[in-house]
Amino acid sequence: MNATPPADLVKSIRTRTAEVIAGAKAYDVPALCVRLGLSEGSEDEAMHSKFKYAHSRLMEMSPDAVLKVARALLTEEQDFDLAEHLAKTEEIGTRTVSTRTRRRVFHAFQGHSLCTEYDEVEFLEKLFPLSAIRTGNSTDWEQRTLRDDFIQHWVRNDDWTYRDLGEKLGLVNSSKALLFRFLELAVHPETLDEDTQAARVAKLNDELKNDGFRLTQSSRLSGYPVYKVEQLSDASPSHAIISGALARFNPDQIHVRWEAALDRRATDPAGAITLARTLLEDVCRWLLAELNVAVSDQDDLPSLYRKLSKALKLAPDDHSEQVFKQILGSCQSVVESLGALRNKLGDAHGGGPKKAKPAARHAELAVNLSGSMATFLVATWEARQSDEAKPKVA
Repeated sequence: MNATPPADLVKSIRTRTAEVIAGAKAYDVPALCVRLGLSEGSEDEAMHSKFKYAHSRLMEMSPDAVLKVARALLTEEQDFDLAEHLAKTEEIGTRTVSTRTRRRVFHAFQGHSLCTEYDEVEFLEKLFPLSAIRTGNSTDWEQRTLRDDFIQHWVRNDDWTYRDLGEKLGLVNSSKALLFRFLELAVHPETLDEDTQAARVAKLNDELKNDGFRLTQSSRLSGYPVYKVEQLSDASPSHAIISGALARFNPDQIHVRWEAALDRRATDPAGAITLARTLLEDVCRWLLAELNVAVSDQDDLPSLYRKLSKALKLAPDDHSEQVFKQILGSCQSVVESLGALRNKLGDAHGGGPKKAKPAARHAELAVNLSGSMATFLVATWEARQSDEAKPKVA
């Protein structure tokens, strides 16, 4: 816990703790309370009201003591609501996910099924006790549950939007831990087919990055990526800038390639290096096509860059200022080095047992260089398009 939780949250934890204790048999309540650190009482008192027995003792305790009791109780009795309350106390003082981002996250699901590989009710029940969450009022004779509502409004009538679903599940104001578990399950390879997974990860990351988070590949399952939500380093604003530029330019191929390269840096450095080189080659080919410059399948990255730099007037010889010549010459060296690095350390070619193995820092360097160069090339092309669109002064 990072700070003292607000009084209303402590009150909710105290009440829910008493309710969970009251779920035990009356003759077990006194012993359970003693194990949890509450003061001892008689079985007769518990028989009269189990809730009052526990609640009156919790009222005597400090907020920290109440939290300690609640945590101890969760080791004996699992309870969704109590676990959620405690998770929120652990997140006080940490980076938050805003309500706006949470709602935008659910908007990113539009156009695809929540779960393509198995039943959607089964998917939700991995995280939420749907049948235990009552949605009717106290006089509702049907005692409807969230499971009933989901089947009626999502499965049968199809009159809930994804935003409605997020609201009904409580994810708009839930703990980050629950929200992140939901998102990780929603992009798991056992949940989605490969194409839908890649598209969903890209859309979710476009929203999560606004609050400093992203889905990052943590492992693989049967050859498919498994993702985990991680907090972005405060030192990586450049990644957001690159992501934005490449997403505007080409969201379906170039931007997805960039995101994949970022994801593989720590877990698959060789693969990340190969993707970094491929990303830059893709950008060169797309821009050359836009500029109507002929290329062949045999053109490698250095060759493509030379043609593009000539078309965009980025070759050192196109400038008279020495400083620009040096900078643009260095850009050309970066491109050539990325191609050589990919051949030496990437995973595109077999190398036998003596082939050098890249570390995460090598992948970080290659990906950052590739992303920066790609963004520079796209920005230069966009500036040229803008200049050409301006009316000519007579």
